[in-house]
Amino acid sequence: MQLSVIMPCYNEAATLPAILEKVRAVKLDKQIVAVDDHSSDKTFEILEREAARDPAMVVVRHPANRGKGAAVRSGLARATGEIVIIQDADLEYDPEDYYELVRPIAEGRVNVVFGSRFLGRHTGMYFWNALGNKSLTFLTNFLFNCWLSDMETCYKVMRTEIMRDLDLKSNDFRLEPEIAAKVLKRGHRIYEVPVSYLGRTYEEGKKMKPSQGFYAIMALLQYRFLE
Repeated sequence: MQLSVIMPCYNEAATLPAILEKVRAVKLDKQIVAVDDHSSDKTFEILEREAARDPAMVVVRHPANRGKGAAVRSGLARATGEIVIIQDADLEYDPEDYYELVRPIAEGRVNVVFGSRFLGRHTGMYFWNALGNKSLTFLTNFLFNCWLSDMETCYKVMRTEIMRDLDLKSNDFRLEPEIAAKVLKRGHRIYEVPVSYLGRTYEEGKKMKPSQGFYAIMALLQYRFLE
């Protein structure tokens, strides 16, 4: 089964070559779909250079900055694999975890896998970020009668037709609760796998802000009761 790796990119020139090297090192049949969300640094130049030597890599560039959710939708439209995974373009998540993330789907045991940072090895997050993650995961469990440890994880893996069926709408970081909510509302069970996490600091380019937690709460309520 082929894996399509969707990689949203926005001003990630500093880490992009390293993360692409790590993804390519994974010995799975895979396609890389990198989406430059109109970066202002050399991200797009790096992607073009990398794609020129990699026939399994597709590069898309947005004419304006639209957000992570929009980048994932653009990547999903070009995915050809039976399984899809979202990979951030920084170095917080380790592609070596792909093997364990993909295995339960490839073996036919489940159709959706989330990689949990709280079950795996990780650097300490910012206290308020960790508390926010735990609170949003608790709300997800409460609203959808499930038991997850990390709803906000980047590593959401599933059969490609399932992600396309979700009809994703979010343009920004509300993408994470939207995916979780719609997967659960459609009756899919989520299998969690421990993953390693090397969180970066705001000085290193971390983009998540505390205010985004409020929008995530609104998204969970919206997809539970209104859609």
